[in-house]
Amino acid sequence: MDFQFLLDGFAEGLQNMTWLEAVAVFFGIVSVFYSMREHIWVYPTGIVSTLIYVWICFEYKLYADMGINAYYFSMSIYGWYVWTHPKENQEVLPVTWLDAKGWLICAGLFAVSYPLLAFVLSNFTDSDVPYWDSFTTASAFVGMWLMAKKKVENWIFWIITDLVSVPLYFYKGLVLTSFQFLFFTVLATMGLFAWIKSAKVYAKA
Repeated sequence: MDFQFLLDGFAEGLQNMTWLEAVAVFFGIVSVFYSMREHIWVYPTGIVSTLIYVWICFEYKLYADMGINAYYFSMSIYGWYVWTHPKENQEVLPVTWLDAKGWLICAGLFAVSYPLLAFVLSNFTDSDVPYWDSFTTASAFVGMWLMAKKKVENWIFWIITDLVSVPLYFYKGLVLTSFQFLFFTVLATMGLFAWIKSAKVYAKA
């Protein structure tokens, strides 16, 4: 992709950016940084960002993404509780890998949520990107559940979500948010390696 095209797109995004989108982007980036560091502030900062994006997605007819941000909000409350209430013999909730049962649950969540969302958006909304929107939502649905459980694989689903979200938001005219997801892809890759390292440390403990 032409580098000048990216610079022009970023400049256009800054010009068209609303203060609400700027606040959502800021808190979204801060939340990912805290997530990489396994810091509890991932949840309060994420809650601010997701609540704002519920409204933004509604305005831009990204209904599945609006729903997933509402889901993020509820899962942030759940994750906040789980992270601060580890088992009696644990000081903190450890980072661990999914087992075979966990992978089956993930596959089931995606297999059910994607076609269901695509059907609803195609038949009951005026969305012009029902399948695209549904895919990012379904993969993020799984990623958020895994993050609440502190599973390494949550980052894999976030990387997939972010990569597909970049062109989606660019297409919808939310250029700054598109660049946010490009940045998120980099952060999610860093987060994956950081949590792999943490999982090894917890496994030896």
